[in-house]
Formats: sequence, structure tokens, C-alpha cells
Amino acid sequence: MYVLGIETSCDETGVAIYHPQKGLLAHKLYSQVKLHAPYGGVVPEIAARDHIRAITPLLRQTLQEAGLALSDLGGIAYTAGPGLIGALLTGAAVGHSLAFALGIPAVAVHHMEGHLLAPLLDYPNLPPPFLALLVSGGHTQLIAVEALGIYRTLGESLDDAVGEAFDKVAKMLGLGYPGGPALERLASQGHPDRFFFPRPMTERPGLDFSFSGLKTQILNTLAKTQQNPQDKADIAYAFQEAVADTLAIKVKRALHQTQLKRLVAAGGVCANLTLRARLRQVAEEEKADLFLPRLEFCTDNGAMIALAGCLRLLSGQREGAEIQARARWALEELAPIRLQSGPPRHAADGECYRGDERSTNQP
Repeated sequence: MYVLGIETSCDETGVAIYHPQKGLLAHKLYSQVKLHAPYGGVVPEIAARDHIRAITPLLRQTLQEAGLALSDLGGIAYTAGPGLIGALLTGAAVGHSLAFALGIPAVAVHHMEGHLLAPLLDYPNLPPPFLALLVSGGHTQLIAVEALGIYRTLGESLDDAVGEAFDKVAKMLGLGYPGGPALERLASQGHPDRFFFPRPMTERPGLDFSFSGLKTQILNTLAKTQQNPQDKADIAYAFQEAVADTLAIKVKRALHQTQLKRLVAAGGVCANLTLRARLRQVAEEEKADLFLPRLEFCTDNGAMIALAGCLRLLSGQREGAEIQARARWALEELAPIRLQSGPPRHAADGECYRGDERSTNQP
């Protein structure tokens, strides 16, 4: 069954086609970054309107790359939440209407489940249970994945998500939008020993996160400097180290608490190379297997939606006639994914990290 995936939860339009045995056949992504950059962040109305403009050409390009026609599709998956409601409704309306016209099933996909399952694009044999760290612009969560579709939140941010913290600190440093990649580039020029910022909420028990105090300390520290390029680079370095350490400490604590030996990390912030290196270090120390998606599948994309949708379609999930989108949606509300023949198996090119050994596509 060829499944078309559509992602329009925020400021990136993603379209992809996935097959349970053949894997990912094609995927296209259009970013609205240049449109929103003058405003310093995403403008919801602009995002929704630009999804409308971009989605049909992307759909045609993806089908052409896969060598398929619309009539070859067996199902359509679209992001139904959480996210910006106008942007979500664009993808939901296109996906649901197209499925109705073709007489094939449609399925609504949870955006964060898409991120959580994105490593399966590279590691199709990855079995639950495992611990998942989800880090994006809107979410910072530690999730115990007991089975596909059965998720338990162990900890989450009490204020800003880590991606928001990156963007806001980048704005303080005059880096513009999007902040995360720009801050990472600036941090590479920073001196390691000049500043040290606290690792918030790591001295108390629990797995929740908070980054608001860290942002305030960045602002106060910046005000005491000359705010020249080196000052900013040194602050960026120390901030990035504080975030990576905080996430690593909480992940290590969650591994101990759950006794799990498989770790998945996903979401846009997971593209940060410092964080990826710190998580590999945790995996080595805890003798755990670490699964990281390719950088192109860390940020929002249609491939993860096509995969998650394929799993739910194979388990028999179907949408009714009503088109729905949800700005807020807890992972715990999802139904279990029950596959009669097991998860899809196909060749992939991913790497997992086992202690200090790197293993290609061998969970």
C-alpha cells in the first residue's frame, strides 16, 4: 500500500510517499523561513496561506519522483495536530478531500507521534519498549513508549520548550529567525571556559524541564558585556552546553527510572550536533542503544507523517467524513497501533549507537 503523507503543522509544507515493504519512495519539503524571518517568528495567517500555495506543486513533484499516479495510492495521512490550527486545516482539508475523491482511506496523524516514529524510517526493525526524547520548537518531552501507540509522558517542560528557548536566546543575541541553527553556528566560535550557566531543575528529583530562568540569566549576562561578536559567541556556547547537559542529565535519569536500554531522540532540536554528541555519550555510559533520525528527518517533514499514517492504516484506523484538526492533543489520547503481521520491514541506511560501537541498521 502506497501512503501519501502531508505535513502542514507550522511553517514547513512536507509531502512524502511511503510503502511498508519498499520504505520511503519520495519526499519533498518547502520551508517558509524567508516569509517569516522579517517578523522574527511564524505568523499563523501567512503560514496557512502559503501552505495552500505550496501543497499542490509539492504533491505533483512527489508523485513524479516516486513514479506513481494518484490512482496508485492506497491511503492518505495528514497531520491533524498539535500545531497552528489554520495551517493544520490546510493539510487536513487537502488530504481528506483527496482521499474521498479517490475512494481510499484517510487517517489523521499526531504530529509528535510522527517525530517519535521518525527513526523507524532508518531503523524499521526498532522494537518497543524504548525511551523517547522529543525536542522541538513547541515540545520538550520524555516519553516511555510501551508499544506502538501506547505512550506515557514521564516529564515535560513547565514553560518554554527547548526549541523556543533557542529561538528567544538567538533573538537576544541578534541572530534573527530561525534561531536554533544560527545559534549553533555562533556557538562554534565561542570560548569554552568563559561563561557557565546552571543546568535548570537537575538538582531536584523528577523529569520535568524549565528553561525560563536560563533565558533570564542569558539576558542579564549579555547586559554586563560589551555585546561584541566574541561576547555573543561565548554566551551562545555556554547556553548550548547548558541545554545539552540538562537534556542529557534528564535522559540518563529516565533510563535509570524506567530500566529501558533503547533510546530514541527526535524533533528539530535533535539536529543540534552538540546534543547528538551528548546523547551518544549517555548511551555509552548507560550501555544503551541510541537511535537518531537523519538530520533531514529531525525537522518537520512529510516522511514521518506518511510512516506513522501507514502504521495506523495497517492497524485498521480510518477517519470518518468530518475533517478535524486540533491545536492541542496529548499523546496519551491516541489509540494503540495493533499490527497483525508486525511492523513494516524494509532496507534502510540508518546507524544506531551501542555503547562505544557504531552499528549500521542493526537494532
